[in-house]
Amino acid sequence: MSKRAAEKAYAKAGIKPNDVQVVELHDCFSANELITYEALGLCEEGKAGELVERGDNTYGGKYVVNPSGGLISKGHPLGATGLAQCAELCWQLRNQADKRQVKGARIGLQHNIGLGGACIVGIYRLATFDKLRVNSKL
Repeated sequence: MSKRAAEKAYAKAGIKPNDVQVVELHDCFSANELITYEALGLCEEGKAGELVERGDNTYGGKYVVNPSGGLISKGHPLGATGLAQCAELCWQLRNQADKRQVKGARIGLQHNIGLGGACIVGIYRLATFDKLRVNSKL
């Protein structure tokens, strides 16, 4: 479910997993984080442990995953989890995340699942002034 949602999100956004700098991932259980690294294409299947051992899931690595602390750390308020992930990614892309800030964050990924039958993968991109102006009537 997560793999297919991620593939669709990447295709629609015209990016690849390597283009992402910051990820808010649904880590309701610690094992789910490792499984989801693979499903999102952040590493090859069976290589999630190596991704963690290299430090490629934290500051200074390839991706920063759950700079918010994730669900196990900050809590998992059903229904509001996705909104909290959205807020964190927006703060990251706007350079407003204080001590959690991922330097140079331009593309973020949100992964959220619910009750075993729903999955969302959203891509957040930093808009530039030129892009905003093109779509503006100003």
